[in-house]
Amino acid sequence: MLGTYLLILLFVILIILVIMTYYIRSVKDEHNKSIEMDLSPVDAVKDSLSGSQSFIYAGIVFTAVGIIASVYFMVKGTQWEMHLMEWMNIIVRLMHITFGIAWIGASFYFVFLENSLNRKKDLRDELAGNLWAVHGGGFYYVEKYKTAPAKIPKDLHWFKYEAYFTWVSGFSLLFVVYYFNASALLIDKNILDITPLTGIGIGVGSFVAGWIVYDLLCKSPIGKKNYLFTVTGVLIAIGFAYLYTKVFSARAAYIHFGAMLGSIMVANVFFVIIPSQKAMVKAAIENKPLNSELGKNAGLRSLHNNYFTLPVLFVMISNHFPSTFGYKYPWLILALFSIGAAGVKHYLNLKEKGQLSIWVMPISALILLAAAFISAPAKYPGECKETVSINQVTEIVNKRCISCHSSKPTDDFYKVAPNGVMFDSPEVIAAKKDLILQRVVVTKTMPLNNKTNISQEERDLIGCWIMQGGSLK
Repeated sequence: MLGTYLLILLFVILIILVIMTYYIRSVKDEHNKSIEMDLSPVDAVKDSLSGSQSFIYAGIVFTAVGIIASVYFMVKGTQWEMHLMEWMNIIVRLMHITFGIAWIGASFYFVFLENSLNRKKDLRDELAGNLWAVHGGGFYYVEKYKTAPAKIPKDLHWFKYEAYFTWVSGFSLLFVVYYFNASALLIDKNILDITPLTGIGIGVGSFVAGWIVYDLLCKSPIGKKNYLFTVTGVLIAIGFAYLYTKVFSARAAYIHFGAMLGSIMVANVFFVIIPSQKAMVKAAIENKPLNSELGKNAGLRSLHNNYFTLPVLFVMISNHFPSTFGYKYPWLILALFSIGAAGVKHYLNLKEKGQLSIWVMPISALILLAAAFISAPAKYPGECKETVSINQVTEIVNKRCISCHSSKPTDDFYKVAPNGVMFDSPEVIAAKKDLILQRVVVTKTMPLNNKTNISQEERDLIGCWIMQGGSLK
């Protein structure tokens, strides 16, 4: 196992270094452009310092990763292991949410801006549109150029690092939560009996495959036909959702679907949007004509990213709601909610353009409601022929649940009770009966991956006890 974790750790460090290398190269490129724009020596020195700072930041991150790895291997197998993993989870999750808010917020804002521009009234010849806005006690005036201003300003902001760091932090979180604990959280042997390394390889490989398929689709003749592209893309996405649920545990399948969409989004920024923007800046600096297809293609990929945002956000929160991934066909709920959420975003985009659509929102709402309806539990089917006592339930809990959910867990992975849920006494079991009904009886998402081999008969007994009032008798 130590070798497995070392390989995983080296892979993470490699990914981080690749991103940092690109970051440093970008800083140098912008520095070279600043020289071409005849900046003052003071500005050139500032750019040089920013390049040096990037090396410092790279060293800090690399050192931090090394320290965390060293501490992890020191505490592995002790009572501090889960404590460290929990804090790593918190810190990386906070970073991911913060960067994600910045990235998605920018995506929402710029699509709104594009949709809401004044394109006709009192525009100078070089403008494609403008917008007046008020926010935070001040008035703002934004202009969009048809191509580029006569002189590129030195203080030009690039919206890219929000995307890159969202992906890096999300990829790190995927390792912290699922890949470091692959045998417990990623792999469900009842679905597919594979090794942790095989599962990790399939997961990471699927992100690359997803981007390649999507990129080829965009560049194909289908990419030029909006409706055909949308239908084809949706079918491919459903295919990925289905395959994920046939390889990983349901929760892990959902996260991988979201990570696949997120990887496509950041690849759009890295391979298409930013190179197009750099070409625009270079053409403006050299006073050469710009290939209009570059801007058009970048804008289209940015719009695709905008539609991906709500499905990705759904995946991020779905792991906290077993009614979603706990349904017997989890890929179907994932597909329905993703389509419905993208439909809602389409309605909002149309509204920002001032276009009225009477069918997009109702159909999207019906799709979302359909996901909630079909995943609703049926009337409890078990026949409670006799009264079930708390002693019978406690016996099942002690046999199937207490290894994790105890003040002193004996599980080989969980050293602290997950989410602080402990079933050390009948009183606690009775107090948690609603949670037990949801996770054990209805969605059957506990025990995790049915690690303790709870039977359907045992689930039915617990269900009968709860239906009979869940008393302590």
